[in-house]
Amino acid sequence: MPVFETDLRGIRLISRGKVRDIYEVGGDILIVATDRLSAFDVVLPTPIPDKGKVLTRMSLFWFDFLKERVPNHLLTADVSRYPDVLRPYEYQLKDRSMFVKKASPLPVECIVRGYLSGSGWSDYKKIGAVCGIRLPRGLVESQALPEPIFTPSTKAAVGSHDENISFEKMIELVGKDLAQTIRNTALDIYSAASVYARERGVIIADTKFEFGLVDGVLILIDEVLTPDSSRFWPVDSYRPGGPQPSFDKQFVRDYLESIGWDKKPPGPALPSEIVEKTRARYLEALKRLTGHGLEQKE
Repeated sequence: MPVFETDLRGIRLISRGKVRDIYEVGGDILIVATDRLSAFDVVLPTPIPDKGKVLTRMSLFWFDFLKERVPNHLLTADVSRYPDVLRPYEYQLKDRSMFVKKASPLPVECIVRGYLSGSGWSDYKKIGAVCGIRLPRGLVESQALPEPIFTPSTKAAVGSHDENISFEKMIELVGKDLAQTIRNTALDIYSAASVYARERGVIIADTKFEFGLVDGVLILIDEVLTPDSSRFWPVDSYRPGGPQPSFDKQFVRDYLESIGWDKKPPGPALPSEIVEKTRARYLEALKRLTGHGLEQKE
């Protein structure tokens, strides 16, 4: 099964991230979602076919769903409306790219947790708190929190690890008023998305949002509520007290943990069975949440 990498010669490449390639075109930005997969902040050598298309389709769905609550950076995802300089690359860009406003990204990743899992569970076991937020005693892994919490982290370069920070530290980085606006916005859109997803059989255990500024206005940027940036659990098999089945890359993380990888570059190659099962999980998340697969028109 073919996988995808961009090759847009003559177009200014700004950055090649863990998953996305970012280009500047006429003062705006072209975001291309590749099939690369990162785990524990390391890009793995084995891509997941069609992954970039799933991430793009799902982000477009959520940008539209949330647009009345928070503006976003999307200009268009219709390649026929892209600038003429991109016309030779329409085949590469179709279904896996977005043409967006150029924003000033904020230096924090904005994580909302509705359930106790991942690094939040690890921190809770050690100190009874997550990012400085004290939680009730006696919670178990994957348990729903009394209410969703906002837990920011730093943005790490490729190959480095993001680090959880307190809200007070975030205030130092972006200022009190903006930090409070970001927290309130992130909690609001997480709650709205969670209600919608649960009605479709998906628990959004936690997710990462990214925000930027355009002319002083806070907007939602990058990807949103995808299997790369979220933990998606099936409602019908949810049982607190341990890890959950998932529709996201936790399946890959669990495999990597099982083989004893030290979580340092280079990452190990993934067996074909893991690749195929990961792809199936991403496609299932897309179908459940948007009602459409990759081949279906919305």
